[in-house]
Amino acid sequence: MVRAIVSDPLVFGRFTFREVEMPPPAPSEAIVQVKAISLNRGEVRDALNGEEVTKPGWDFAGVVLKPAQDGTGPKKGSRVVGLLPIGAWAEQVAARTSWLSEIPETVTFAQAVTLPVAGLSALYALRKGGLLLHKRVLITGSTGGVGQFAHQLATMAGAYVVGTARTEKRAELVRDAGASEVIVGESYSAARGLGPFQLILDTVGGDMLAGLLSTLVSGGICVTMGYTNSPYASIDVRDLIHKGGTTLYGLFLLEELNRYSGADDLRLLAQLVAEGRLLPRIEVEASWKEIQSIAARLMERQYTGKAVLHVDE
Repeated sequence: MVRAIVSDPLVFGRFTFREVEMPPPAPSEAIVQVKAISLNRGEVRDALNGEEVTKPGWDFAGVVLKPAQDGTGPKKGSRVVGLLPIGAWAEQVAARTSWLSEIPETVTFAQAVTLPVAGLSALYALRKGGLLLHKRVLITGSTGGVGQFAHQLATMAGAYVVGTARTEKRAELVRDAGASEVIVGESYSAARGLGPFQLILDTVGGDMLAGLLSTLVSGGICVTMGYTNSPYASIDVRDLIHKGGTTLYGLFLLEELNRYSGADDLRLLAQLVAEGRLLPRIEVEASWKEIQSIAARLMERQYTGKAVLHVDE
């Protein structure tokens, strides 16, 4: 039995701690002592809205207690980062080695745990654009975890990057992440004057997503992977048809991991952090005992970047 954060609809604030039973690991799974977790809006939203008791959690970082029986993955004592489909907010987890990577000694658990969902989502979305050198890329939700990583990676790849921010103060964070231009405010109309774009990464959804499709070049692609404003968008299909060859691509990280090597890509991101080329933006670090207040503030959009919680002994 290990301690874990669970979401219980009968508990005020939803989140509480329970002793839960760990299922026996599969041959390709390692047992990890979790040192840090990070919060993502999607998992928090699902946990708050669910009608049953669940064990939330995607991102974790920690130390391998028991390596996988099949000999794959990191050895005992290795410092690692990884992700789970569910249940990562626990003292110990059984993690498949294909989604688990060692981290350099110079990378902290707090830095590493920002990488799985946010970092991999940004990386895989940018890969849809192919070679990005001198291409124009638009990124919405630029001050969030995915947006911050996407800006840095796209700039690193040689793209001309346009970002978005709700206020001028937050626009400075976007410029610091590498944006050449920043659209300030809730309107997408200014994007027309800064495009057209070969690649758009959208985490906002709603009217923003619908309006941006008209700014794609012929053959361009819009990758949608979130809906912080709204999950619904009324799309003028003429924007897709008349340009010719434009694509609206829905990115779901767990599905993407079926075609990419999560372990290798986590290793790549962690190495970029170790080299100082990729900088995780951590807005808040706290004990996991503060899950209720940190989760509430996250959903109220009080944080830019990532929220990291340390798992207390």
